[in-house]
Amino acid sequence: MNPLITAVLGGLNIDGILGRFFPSKEKAQEFKATMEQELVKQEGEITKAALAAQSAQIDVNKTEAASGSIFIAGWRPFIGWVCGSALVVQYIASPLLPWFGTVLGFSLPPIPSLDDSLWQLMAGLLGLGGMRTFEKLKGVDRSSLKK
Repeated sequence: MNPLITAVLGGLNIDGILGRFFPSKEKAQEFKATMEQELVKQEGEITKAALAAQSAQIDVNKTEAASGSIFIAGWRPFIGWVCGSALVVQYIASPLLPWFGTVLGFSLPPIPSLDDSLWQLMAGLLGLGGMRTFEKLKGVDRSSLKK
């Protein structure tokens, strides 16, 4: 049975409930089949709506990426540079600068610590970067497209 139908109907004793409303077992089974068909139909409509929303978002992303304005097309690279800079500060500069100061004979104040959830953000960005690399290998990146 469909997972959505199982989720909706799974916790209920449908046969027992239908038996109270339909004395005939055949009528109860017919009603149950009709309800399952309706649920499958609704699931299909929900899936179509979700795909339409995703398609619309893809169109918006394409339009943003094609824009020449730095305020429209530049926000994604900006986020990448900010996250990269934060990672450098958090995991390279923050631990090493005090050590270099001690080695060179002067004291540096500690660098403020950033949130440790940067790894999660970096993993997401690297995932997107991996998809970009895949596009370049397949020859479908922006630089290989005709103007």
